[in-house]
Amino acid sequence: MVNSIVLAVLLSLSSTFVSAIPYNTFDGDGFPACHNVSAIYHPSSVDEMVSIVKKAAASGTPVRASGKGHMWYDTMCSDDNNTVIIQTEGVNGISDFSLGSTEGSVMIEAGVTFFELAEYLHERGASIGYALVNWNMTIAGAVAMGAHRSSLREASMVAAGTKEIHIIDGTGTIQKVVRDDTNDTWLAASTSLGLLGPIARIKFTIYPDFKVYAKQNILEEADVLNGDIYGLIAPYATGNLWWWPYLKKFHQRYYDVVPTNLSPQQGFQSTFSITELEAITARTLLDSGKILPTSNMLAETIFYGLWSAPNFHEKTNDTAITTWPVYGWNYDVLIGGLYPGMLPEWDYNLRGYTLELAVPVTQANKLLKRVRALFDAEAAKGIIMTSTYRSGINIKFGRPYNDLLGQVWSVNNTDGADWTKGAIMFDFPSFRPTWGDNLRFNEPFYHNLATTLMNEFPCRPHWTKNTRDVLKQSVKNLDADHLKRFAAVRAKFDPKGMFKSVVGEIIGVM
Repeated sequence: MVNSIVLAVLLSLSSTFVSAIPYNTFDGDGFPACHNVSAIYHPSSVDEMVSIVKKAAASGTPVRASGKGHMWYDTMCSDDNNTVIIQTEGVNGISDFSLGSTEGSVMIEAGVTFFELAEYLHERGASIGYALVNWNMTIAGAVAMGAHRSSLREASMVAAGTKEIHIIDGTGTIQKVVRDDTNDTWLAASTSLGLLGPIARIKFTIYPDFKVYAKQNILEEADVLNGDIYGLIAPYATGNLWWWPYLKKFHQRYYDVVPTNLSPQQGFQSTFSITELEAITARTLLDSGKILPTSNMLAETIFYGLWSAPNFHEKTNDTAITTWPVYGWNYDVLIGGLYPGMLPEWDYNLRGYTLELAVPVTQANKLLKRVRALFDAEAAKGIIMTSTYRSGINIKFGRPYNDLLGQVWSVNNTDGADWTKGAIMFDFPSFRPTWGDNLRFNEPFYHNLATTLMNEFPCRPHWTKNTRDVLKQSVKNLDADHLKRFAAVRAKFDPKGMFKSVVGEIIGVM
């Protein structure tokens, strides 16, 4: 009898309390995008996504959609343990392909990745141009979170490629939002942070396929900091800089179109492929750098040497390409993926922290000089800071693209800065030690750098590459009118706030 009563009580408790589980980033266990969620759903169709949202709406349950979990920090959800995740990877249909002589379109579902779409389009003689980022991301996720490539000449915000965005609102109704740069609904949907609801489908702009070249130069730090940074990037279809602060060097990488018959080479880029032996060696060295700055100096020197050579293989036979320039089809050269039989670095416990802030490109020299001054201030104390990432500090750029929450809007700004020529994005990844408290060598330096930049420059944050603390500090640099207008659109799509997130709460649009 007693056992029956106990069992009844336990069953009652289990129906009252939510069983919370973490939802991880692409880094895997121990790296939560959301600390506690009540369920993770894996739909295989848009109709299933709609059904999940309708049921959640009826019960007042918070919902977040996730593609590949390409987050760096715990900011994807709110901290409500009742939250459910719609994992969209299985909703990956591609349809309505249409291509003319110069442009066309295709309809993609929520879970389609860049790699999946690139393969589909290449088989049909098409591509998505320059509105593309990492291979291990869904296009819908990239659009929602304001992801971008690096270009001052071409439209390289992923959202720039969208013609329509179909969003499941807070009632479970699909709202089709058509591009209209004069309409706040479009300007909110373009970089929505998922706060309007899960993206169900996107009508995306495509182009006839084309080949490009990749070229890389080595530059002295002083020549970059005192030179024409805009001129290093603007002439090319896409380009960026990698900074090696200990060695005081930069790599300048740039890409542009070439005739299809110029070279038979089919280059395929991989930034993240690594062998197990390479991973163990790098991790051992970098882990010792938690306490030994000389290990970090050696690591930067090795990584610089490796990055000076092309990180490309010939796609037809998987052999290393050893000389610049490299030629190939645009997606393979600009993004690529993993080499056959190899794993990405995070599968070998090579993981990182990062910080990404956008500043007007007209302030590029001032920004990088300020960072150099912070490095030098540590050196004056006998503390040598380095890059601990395989490709250095990533300096990216963005042509103006106007929506309410993107990093590179350029019209009617309230910060007094000139964004009309575009933005420079300072992206500072660093190795996360695998032992102890997981903090880096001279950890306070990184936090001081972030605060200094946000206090001295009109920094705009990348929405997936900054900690909660950095996002909180960045609010003072955001356009209050943009936030107000976005919040008004959000309230129409989601009046009950069921799609809430930490980011939305921090910037005050919930």
